[in-house]
Amino acid sequence: MTSQPYRPADIVSPYLLFLGDIEDSVSAKMARAVVIWRPEKAVGQLRMTEQTASVGIEDLSIEEAVARGARTLVIGVANSGGKLPAHWRDVICQAIEHGMDVASGMHQRLDAIEGVAQLAREHGVTLHDIRHSHPPLEVGTGEPRSGKRILTIGTDCSLGKMFSSLALQRGLENAGLKARFRATGQCGVLVAGEGVAIDAVIADFISGAVEWLSPAGDNAQWDIIEGQGSLFHPAYAGVSLGLLHGAQPDYIVMCHELGRPHMRHLPNRPMPDMAECIDANLSAARVTNRDVKLAGFSVNTSQVDEETARRELSSLSQQFGVPATDPIRFGIEPLVAAFTTGAV
Repeated sequence: MTSQPYRPADIVSPYLLFLGDIEDSVSAKMARAVVIWRPEKAVGQLRMTEQTASVGIEDLSIEEAVARGARTLVIGVANSGGKLPAHWRDVICQAIEHGMDVASGMHQRLDAIEGVAQLAREHGVTLHDIRHSHPPLEVGTGEPRSGKRILTIGTDCSLGKMFSSLALQRGLENAGLKARFRATGQCGVLVAGEGVAIDAVIADFISGAVEWLSPAGDNAQWDIIEGQGSLFHPAYAGVSLGLLHGAQPDYIVMCHELGRPHMRHLPNRPMPDMAECIDANLSAARVTNRDVKLAGFSVNTSQVDEETARRELSSLSQQFGVPATDPIRFGIEPLVAAFTTGAV
């Protein structure tokens, strides 16, 4: 295929990050991704209530943000189902009326909201639907291809696969290796400036989309492919499986959150057994790469104290014979060292 990855370079910054009235901080991951990885692009956040989750930057109204040069209202939320709440429409329209573009990573298209497309035309602004901006794709082939690939996987969804991928890419580059982050989610695409939101791709083309996103390449370069969902989450396992096949990973990095009581949005479904989860992912990945290996663990330990975190990470490392770290709390270096020293 000759098409290029979707590049949201025309999503003009600075951004005003719109958080609606969500109170679940995990759902604010679109805004948080910008604040962590592209902080220079955000002038502030817009929250509808004081109880709304915050990403820790200044609260601004649309008028205040425009006065500071904001060019695009970014919907900073990723919710289950990807539908924009109807009562957010007025804020979106107000931004358009003030001359702002609007960017969304939701499944629901902005132009599907009553009156929004017409209003955008009247004010000469652009609507960006990041999840729906990918080129024509083909089915996967599973043919072996050159290059080195690492895929982040997870015991559940929304527990740090994008963060881990970006941290690993940065860590490898800092260690003098060539590394490229391959975004497969709307947050990653916005941060990286290119990629494919894989959960908006027709199922037949998921593996092909990942083959296209991470094509045959230089054996001296590492492609860090952002994982999605979990093989053990009944809502999102189909996407996870297609990614495993299309990525043709040489290594997988397991992402996990200590203390998570159950699968996200499924209070009656416990978290999977770690050994079973690793075995299932390795088995699925062997469909396209018989030599795939577990490289290590990237674990969110924010819900436990430091002593508990270190003990649990050490236990994982001893049980599976690979490094385990919390990239925020303790740094990504143990995982980077596994690749730079040839330990994996």
